[in-house]
Amino acid sequence: MLKTAIAAGGALLLLITAAAAGAGSLLSSLPGAGSRPSRVAIADIPADHLALYRRAATICPGLDWSVLAAIGKIETDHGRSQLPGVHRGSNHAGARGPMQFLKPTFDHVIARHPPPPGGDLPPSPYNAHDAIYSAAAYLCDNGARDGRHLRRAVFTYNRAHWYVRKVLTQAHTYCSSTPSTVNATAPPATAASQAIAYARGQLGLPYTWGGNGPAAGDPGFDCSGLTKAAYAAARVPLPRTADSQFATGPRVPKGQLLRPGDLVFYGRPDNAAHVGLFIGGGRMIHAPRRGALIQISPYRYEGDNYVGATRPG
Repeated sequence: MLKTAIAAGGALLLLITAAAAGAGSLLSSLPGAGSRPSRVAIADIPADHLALYRRAATICPGLDWSVLAAIGKIETDHGRSQLPGVHRGSNHAGARGPMQFLKPTFDHVIARHPPPPGGDLPPSPYNAHDAIYSAAAYLCDNGARDGRHLRRAVFTYNRAHWYVRKVLTQAHTYCSSTPSTVNATAPPATAASQAIAYARGQLGLPYTWGGNGPAAGDPGFDCSGLTKAAYAAARVPLPRTADSQFATGPRVPKGQLLRPGDLVFYGRPDNAAHVGLFIGGGRMIHAPRRGALIQISPYRYEGDNYVGATRPG
């Protein structure tokens, strides 16, 4: 993602304050810097990256590690993306490395905040240690210290309001809300919970016809591209179209209560034209149509042509 130089004028601050209000409830309930990784985090984040996120966050009082991890997830899937600029060179915007820094921004940050020993000499944006510590310092310089202006800090990292919302949503999926000891081992996340966590991380991206998401070079997803990618994140393969996903099943028997992670379909029994991911509480995450954003909506509505559900995995 495109990073900009460290600067924010008064007019920009007013814009951020007004337009980022939708992320307020996410920010207000974000755990503190000592929050434990959730089952989703343990299943999704490589162990070495998880340790780096947790250590790097300590250089910025009040910054929770999950925010760093969410940025790492959204930018490059914790360095696993093979897109240009992640491991060498730069992308079309000049960003590079697992945390996607522009070179001038990275150079400015490491001049003020040299990463601790453990990375490259000189520090490199392609080195996960150097990149993650620099991202923590960059967020801290732009408002994350003590959580005072976290939305502004994330907005400065990538100047898009959907990005702020997406980062905070992803951060929440990485934080455990259940108490346990520091050394406890969490059981693996279910496929459904991993698929839902992935889909939540795409909220705010645009509907893109035939889209397979930013990791594939597309700005967003269409409905079945989103559900396929969500379950791919849980290592459950699905076919590409809504109709073929419906045909693959297994079907949820008519009259049986839906479970979070079920796929819900609309259209005709012989031609499912739309699919969403049920998340519980009568709601689904879906990519509804051209001109709309990926969003949470009621899964049943007047005239919906609902034809049934499947339970992948």
